Parts: sequence; structure tokens; C-alpha cells
Amino acid sequence: MSEKNKPENQKITDLKMHHKDGDGKILTTNQGLKVNDTNNSLKSGERGATLLEDFLLREKITSFDHERIPERIVHARGSGAHGVFELTASIPQFSKAGIFNDLKRKTPVFVRFSTVAGSKGSADLARDVRGFAVKFYTEEGTWDLVGNNMPIFFIQDAMKFPDIIHAVKPEPNREIPQAAAAHDTFYDFISRSTETLHNHIWAMSDRAIPRSFRMMEGFGIHTFRLINEEGEAHFVKFHWKPILGVHSVTWDEAVKINGADPDFHRRDLWDAIESGQFPQWEFGVQIVPQADEFKFEFDLLDPTKLIPEEMVPVQIIGKMTLNRNPENFFAETEQVAFLPGHIVPGIDFTNDPLLQGRLFSYRDTQLSRLGGPNFNQIPINRPIVETHNNQRDGMMQTEIPKGQTAYFPNSLGGGCPHLSKISEGAFHSYEEKIDAKKIRERSESFNDHFSQPALFYRSLAKWEQQHVAEAYTFELGKCEHEYIKERMLWLIAQIDTDLAAEVAAGLGLKIPDAIEQPVNQAIGADAEVERQQPPAQKNYLNQSPKLSQANTKFDSIATRQIAVLVADGFSMQHYKRMADALEKEGAVLKLIAPHGGVVICDENMEYAVDASITTTESVLFDAVFIPGGKKAIDKIKQEAKFLKFINEAFKHCKAIAVNEEGGSILDETYVAKHKDDKAVLINQNPIEFIKAIAKHRNWDRIEVAKNIPV
Repeated sequence: MSEKNKPENQKITDLKMHHKDGDGKILTTNQGLKVNDTNNSLKSGERGATLLEDFLLREKITSFDHERIPERIVHARGSGAHGVFELTASIPQFSKAGIFNDLKRKTPVFVRFSTVAGSKGSADLARDVRGFAVKFYTEEGTWDLVGNNMPIFFIQDAMKFPDIIHAVKPEPNREIPQAAAAHDTFYDFISRSTETLHNHIWAMSDRAIPRSFRMMEGFGIHTFRLINEEGEAHFVKFHWKPILGVHSVTWDEAVKINGADPDFHRRDLWDAIESGQFPQWEFGVQIVPQADEFKFEFDLLDPTKLIPEEMVPVQIIGKMTLNRNPENFFAETEQVAFLPGHIVPGIDFTNDPLLQGRLFSYRDTQLSRLGGPNFNQIPINRPIVETHNNQRDGMMQTEIPKGQTAYFPNSLGGGCPHLSKISEGAFHSYEEKIDAKKIRERSESFNDHFSQPALFYRSLAKWEQQHVAEAYTFELGKCEHEYIKERMLWLIAQIDTDLAAEVAAGLGLKIPDAIEQPVNQAIGADAEVERQQPPAQKNYLNQSPKLSQANTKFDSIATRQIAVLVADGFSMQHYKRMADALEKEGAVLKLIAPHGGVVICDENMEYAVDASITTTESVLFDAVFIPGGKKAIDKIKQEAKFLKFINEAFKHCKAIAVNEEGGSILDETYVAKHKDDKAVLINQNPIEFIKAIAKHRNWDRIEVAKNIPV
């Protein structure tokens, strides 16, 4: 039927059912209401709290929250563990929370680590932000600290959360790529939303490909408030610092690990706990007095900004130990529900507009994922204290409330459950004075989008900077639209010109002199267009050494995986001497042989093989040791993959130790020309090998290593 001959009701149906990209369409709500701002939530003043009446925010986020069931829309790929939190220094001057004041407590916790962008079945080593969510089962109620392994977030206002996730998720027309940001929709969004640049450069760094969940930091991201008994408030940022230090893998390793063991992080966490090598983190706080709210050249309420530790030191006040694996993955790790709105007396929110939106969004999401409002009754989500209220029925109700009344106030039920006084531990919101107009805008103080990305890059070691440049080059190289690459190059140049030049060279492009600036796309919003232009970069701190992994802890090899390359006839003397020293320091040795089953040493003793060379890869290990024994070495030399194994370990800057005849293998690898490398140890004391492993990598080797074609 031609368009002209269609009945009017059919034309209306077609108009409703068929949508095309572009064509100058106006953004509207689901009811057809035209929208002039989809970047900012409705607030009580520019820096005020987000208002419940913001129906645009609630419609946009509700639609987003319910897009997929039952897996999480974000953080779908996760791993969890039980543990305990212990306070080491009380802080009553800052907070009345029992968890921050009772040194005798051992507070149970459940922690879930996760990637953000990938589906539940994606691989562990995607370049991505990692979730770091902790549920504290305190005596005053449950507190959820829902954070990431990076101290900032991509966006400043929750209104934009659906946009950033839609951009990074697989492109909807073809559902690719999975668990990857290297595609046009993501970089189209990033390059048009400069507030994302700080978190984005962290994602281009080694922080986005951690060696282990046990070797990454955690951050609460937002600025919260602590409230003491006198009602005085202080701003606070929360930190988790791993006892083992902050370590990562290289991108080349990550790609290969995803093929060799896509469950690498999950297996690592499980195995460490099962073996009694319990992961630990120190818990720290950055405290800022209320009076100092405006003393910084950045806004404390801006979630895309961090407070450099050189400006406000982190005070360590506690320690968390994960000591028990889940009994059932689905019942615990999959069904655990973290909500930023779960707090206890002594902790409170700020007007951070991303945090304000999360307070609504997380509960809304759990209603969809877990079948209704009673997800708190699932065992992993139950508090350790009794609960009494008048909430009743609903889907998935498992409790049997008794009595005639389910309302307050009542007399038929003896007035129960009755109210509590603040002095008896009842929650009381901080009484912040509000005197502002309802407004859908963002504070000018949120408008600096380049200073902190530049500070982060300046603070990195040379090898870290090289990895950032390589990451940008790889990611942008996957984009198909040249104008998106050029837009990103211009933005990177605003962060650091040398970085941009290196990326441009890798892409075979020139950095443009100027680009169309990212602006608020509201039609006719001329004032907003000007206001959204990022201001000039500030340098309020030349470097922040704490931001570099070159300055992390290098004093332990506990849980490090050491590949021992052996065959029948390997030297028992060499092996035992090294094994005793490494295991004393908590390292884990794995025997890699030409075959499975057992190998027999030169003293005719059998040893179980952990993996045959055909079933494993160098990227799964932290270091390589080759004991002597001529018969064994002759056999190993016959297997080409052993040589590849060594070359790859060398390429990835790992420590390699050999004894006597084992040294002859090096002559057949790329190591032959670099035996003076400080992490290539030939017939040296095990102590030197331990020191080299503890350094994680010999990054002095990076220029040589990057040219090794493995």
C-alpha cells in the first residue's frame, strides 16, 4: 500500500513504531514531552541535592535500570568472598559510627569484585574499571560501600549514566564488541563529554588491567560526610589499600590470558583463599573539615575529581581480611545487593549529583533483578541485627509477620514497632541549610576537565606513560570514523602534547588545530554552550607520586605464581633450594613439564606435574625458574613452546632464574643478548630472585622487550 493511500490510523501507527537515526528528531520523554537538558538532574541550586520530583531523571534511569534481567546491567561479571573488618584506630572526633569507634569489634563483610562493561560470561582481563563493593554487617545495620578500583567516575551527574553505559556496551545494531571500549560509540561519547577524560585516562593506564583483585586499590569515589556525637560534620573519601601492593599485567598479557584462562581473576581469588593466603587491605580515610569545603581548586562534590594524597593524607584506621569463599555462587555472589543508600548513623551523604542519583538507581535496579522489594530477606543481604517495620507482603516474601497491626501509630499493637531517639542510635540526617532555586544546571566549579587527567599522566613513571600511549593508540585504532579519532587527539593534546603526538604517530594522523567543542546540545541554549567550554588547565600540584604504581609496595612475593620448567632428570638440589626459599616467602610453585602426570628428579623422586607445556602459557605466571640437570634440559630444549614460554616471560619484563645447565636454554632465546639484565639471574642466590619477583617487573627492560616478536 502506498503512503498516500494508507488510512490515518495506520500512518499514526507507523509513526509510533518506526524510528530512524538522525533526521533532526527532537529528544522527548516516553510521553512525547520535549526535553531541553538531558545532562543535568534537577537540584536545589547548582551544588544542591537532587530533587525527588525530577521525573526526567527517574524516567531515564528507571528505563535504563530495567533493560536487562536477571544479570546486572553493569558489573555483571563478578567474584565474591566473605571476610572480616577490624578497626585499628578509632575516630570519635569525626564519626559516631560504631564501626569507626569500637576497637574490639570484628565486623563481618562480603565483598564483590567485578568488571563494569562486560556481560556475565565475558572474560576477566578486559580493559575496564573494576567494581570494589563491600557490605559491612554492622551492629547498627548494614553499610554498603559501593566503589571502584579507580577514585573517580566518568560522569558528574547521574542523569548521564545511561548514556555512558549505552556508549560503552556492545553497539545495539550488531551487539559487538563484548566487554570492550575500543569502538566508535564509546569514543563518540567520550570525545563529546569532556568530563569523562579523567576516568578515561585511568582506564587507559595499567589500573584497568590488574594482576589480581587482591592487588588493586578500592575507592568510595564520592565525597561522603562523617558525623560525630556533637552533630559536627567532616567530608570524607574512603580508600582500600592492598597489603600486596598495586600491580597490573601488560595489555599483551591480558589479551593472551583471556584466551588461556578467561576466569583468571576469579580463580586467583578463590585459590588464594582456599590455600589460606587471605587477601588483605588497609582501610583509610581522607578527612576534610566542613570549613575547608572551598579551599581547593576543584570541587569536593565533583565525582570526576580526586583529592591528591599529598594535599590530604590518607589516615589508615582499619584492615579487611577475606577468609572464606562463598558456598554457592548464585545464592551469594550473584544475589548480593549493594545499595549506596545503605548507611549507618555517623555516615551521611553529600550533594554529589552522581551519588544522589545512585541512591535512587541502585534500589530500583534490585527490584528488577531480585524479584521485588523483599531482596533484603535473601540470606546474603540480611543484616545481622533484627529488623522490625510495617512493610508487608510483596513478591518473594519469605517471612511470616505476626500480629494485627501493620501501621504507625497504633494502639492495638502496643505502639510497636516504636520510634527510637537519636540518643539511642536512630539515624538522623545531617541538617544542611538549603536556600536555593530549583535549577537544572551544573556548578561552574565542576567545569575543569583537563587539570586532573594531566596531573595523573604527569605523575606516572615512564613505563606507565608508554602503556597509556599504547592503550589510546590501540583503542582509537579500532574506531572506524576518522573524525572521532581526530577529536580525541585534540582532547588528548589538551592533557599532554607529547602523549597526543605519540598516539597520533601510531594512528598515522595529525592532531587538528581545533575541533568543534563539546557543548550542551539543548537547542537554543546559547548561554549553556559558552558555559560548558572547559577552562584552561590548572597546575595546583606538579606531581602526585601516590598515583603511580611505580611507588606501590614491593616487599612481598606472597601468592606469586612461579613457573618451574622441568623434565625427567631435573636437579633436585637446585629445585629444593629454590623452592624452600620461595615457599617460605609465600610464593606458589607450579611444575611445568613436557607432559602431564609425574616427573622424576635426578635423585629418583617423583613429583606431580601441575601442567604440561601444551596446556599452559607464560602469561599465567609471575616469574620463571629453570633448575639444572643435563637430561632434563636436553629434553626441554626439544620442545619449542618452552622457548616461547621463556621469550614471552622476558618480553613481559618478568624475573627469570636458571641454575647451571639451565643457563644453556637462554642461549636459544631472546634472553641470550641480555644476560646482564638485573632480573635475569644465573646461578645466583634465591634471595636475589625473591627481590626481583617482589619488584613485580623489571621495567628497565621495556624498550628492549617491546620489540620481541612473541
